[in-house]
Amino acid sequence: MSHELPDETPPLVHIRRWLRATLTKFPDDLLGDVLLVCTELVSNAYDHASGPRDVRVALTGGGRVVRVEVDDSSPHALPAPGRSTAGSFRGRGLVLVERMASRWGVLSRGDHKTVWAEFSLDGAAHPA
Repeated sequence: MSHELPDETPPLVHIRRWLRATLTKFPDDLLGDVLLVCTELVSNAYDHASGPRDVRVALTGGGRVVRVEVDDSSPHALPAPGRSTAGSFRGRGLVLVERMASRWGVLSRGDHKTVWAEFSLDGAAHPA
């Protein structure tokens, strides 16, 4: 499932409602992690990149893994945990993503990039 994001402001409340309605199989604690990480990835796409933007969610691994992807039109503005172009009091969001997601990454694709995160119902933790 996919949602194109508007240019003005991130529709974070709408995205969280959409994810809750889509991911009914996931336990509340894991769903909370997915909601927080998706909010962070979408916020980063607005704070550090240009549009158009898009968010997707997919179930893989026989429905046991949820993958959240956020596209933006700034393929060379690659995210780095712990660093921010928005000031010294920022830059901690991707550190949270690293800790909460089973795994995450970035795909640069010519005219856009995709930042993604995966969560497993099996509780596979992200390697430290």
